[in-house]
Parts: sequence; C-alpha cells; structure tokens
Amino acid sequence: MKKFILCAICALCGLTASAQKFGHVNTQEIIQAMPEFAAARTEIEKLTAQYEADLKSMQDELQKKGQAFEKESATLPDNIKQRREQELNDLYQRIQQTYSDNQQALNKAQQEKMQAITTKVLDAIKAIGQEGGYIYVMETGAGIPYISTTLSTDLTAQVKTKLGLK
Repeated sequence: MKKFILCAICALCGLTASAQKFGHVNTQEIIQAMPEFAAARTEIEKLTAQYEADLKSMQDELQKKGQAFEKESATLPDNIKQRREQELNDLYQRIQQTYSDNQQALNKAQQEKMQAITTKVLDAIKAIGQEGGYIYVMETGAGIPYISTTLSTDLTAQVKTKLGLK
C-alpha cells in the first residue's frame, strides 16, 4: 500500500513537472527592432548635439576672453585685472555647471524614453506568457549562464509579433 501511494505521488509529480512551461526572450533584440527605440535614439543624439554645440560656444568664448586677457593683462590696472580674472573664473564655473546639467538632462531624457519602451515590451512578454500558460519567462541577454533550449521555449519571435515587429 505504501509503495502504491509513493508511486502515485511520484506519477503526479512527474505529470505536473512535465506540464510546466518555461520560456525565454531576448529583450535587447526586441527593443532594437522597435521603431520607438530608433526614434528615441535619434532624439537623444539630437539633444546631445545641441548640448555639445552650446558647450562648444561657451568654451570658445572662454578661450577668446582668456587670450584677450593674456594679451592685455600686463597693461591693466590691478582692479580691472582682478575683475577680468573673476569673470573668466565665473565663465569657467558656468561651463562646468552647464556640462553637469546637460549630463543629468540627457540621462533623464534617456531614462524616460527607455522606460516607455521597456514597459511596452514587458507588457507584451506578460501577455504572451499568460496566453501560453508559461510559469516563468527568462531574459537570455542578462548574463544568464545557461538556458536549455529543449526545456524552454524562445518567445522572442512571438513577442515581436505581438508588438507588430518583423
């Protein structure tokens, strides 16, 4: 009797284990195929170029004023020399602050754009997982050392289709 119960439990465990479904996706591949990602990358590149141009003009102004100061510093009275040195230092500090502000703004813009894209991909993965009855869907591009392709289904193509991608 004990052997029969033990066999029945083992059979039940085997049936439920074989019914479990696991999937995996490559979100990087999906995200890079999205037109939203290309648009976001283009916007970030434009913003970066604009910030770089602004900084370049500020640096050019600093260099121009610095060269002018060097040429006439020997002939300037001390009070004017000190004022110009302070102006140059203030301009330098503004450049440093602008650079820092630009980096923060770029990071924020990139995070906001990627958050919307990531949310869309995750929603599609959840939908595919629920529709297919998957217990777990793993990311293949996250440094996962091994995923069995015989025991796990690649859902990348299904997620792309759900998102309307090729």
